[in-house]
Amino acid sequence: MILAVDTSLGTAVALVDADGAGRSDAARADALGHAEVIGDLLVEALSAAGPGEITHVVAGMGPGPFTGLRIGIAAATAFAQGRDLPVIPVPSHLAPALTAIETEGVQGPFAVVTDARRREVAITVFDGADADGIPQVVQQTTLVPAVAADLHLDGIRRIDVATLSALDLARVGARALAAGRTLATREPLYLRSPDVKLPGAPKRVGL
Repeated sequence: MILAVDTSLGTAVALVDADGAGRSDAARADALGHAEVIGDLLVEALSAAGPGEITHVVAGMGPGPFTGLRIGIAAATAFAQGRDLPVIPVPSHLAPALTAIETEGVQGPFAVVTDARRREVAITVFDGADADGIPQVVQQTTLVPAVAADLHLDGIRRIDVATLSALDLARVGARALAAGRTLATREPLYLRSPDVKLPGAPKRVGL
């Protein structure tokens, strides 16, 4: 089985078989409180999945806010390290893109749009799926003022996403694994730098 964890929007955990068949799915839509629910969701998903060996862990790498995103990545990494399993990093927008293509039947170019807060949105443009069944990115993720999103897309269909399917995130990871592909580095795709910064060196005061 493959375990997927994502906290780029709400908090989502799921398990699929190697062929992508769903085993369990647990999620909370709240965009805050990831740390409070991630443990319970892991227990819920693992219990519902039934017997079977977990072989890989998929981590949703964003885009997402600094604090929320790192909670999911840390949880996925800690689980994998505890069981000596490999981590498969997957850009989070690939999950709703797969949902759009295979569940909603979207054809042609479309954009996954997620709230980036501070009156901005994160946009990734896709066009169908490739030979491995993985959504094709035609424009990499961009941070855009919300009021300028439609102008930026210039007529491309937009799909606004408030929650994502960890099942589809796991399926993307499973397809990448089967094809021997790497879809992302281990570097999270933060929407922006954290607000809290280390203080600089103290100013020298002359006497």
